[in-house]
Amino acid sequence: MLTLTQRLPADTNAAVPHRLALSAEERVRSRHRFMTEQGEEVQLALPRGTALHDGDLLADAEGRARARVHTKPEPVLTARATDAFTLLRAAYHLGNRHVALELGRDYLRISPDTVLAEMLIQLGLTIISETVPFQPEPGAYGGHSHEFVRMPHPHHG
Repeated sequence: MLTLTQRLPADTNAAVPHRLALSAEERVRSRHRFMTEQGEEVQLALPRGTALHDGDLLADAEGRARARVHTKPEPVLTARATDAFTLLRAAYHLGNRHVALELGRDYLRISPDTVLAEMLIQLGLTIISETVPFQPEPGAYGGHSHEFVRMPHPHHG
């Protein structure tokens, strides 16, 4: 079994033998076994907190790129509004619930959830169910390295 231990930056020119299609949830698993589209089982042994993105290359211990990550289409709810304020308001309410959220220029996208869908409809958005790649925002502490960064707390008093 191939063990992948490093995430390399996306390089569209790199030739790699394997394609690994992963859902949004799977792209944040640093220790897991997956099957490549070519039918080979691979073991991820990445540093904890690694978040993978479409196009990232995964390398073995010797640093050889062996697989390219692709976002797997998955069921999602896509919400659209007739105006920017309604969309912004919906993003605010979803953020308060700490929901994995993909932000688009004219849409919001979440994992299927009937309660949240009803809330978005009540806020005036139109919801459609579809199966597409889901790429939620990494969050407030997701820097370029996509690893958690602990922010210092100011001292009071």
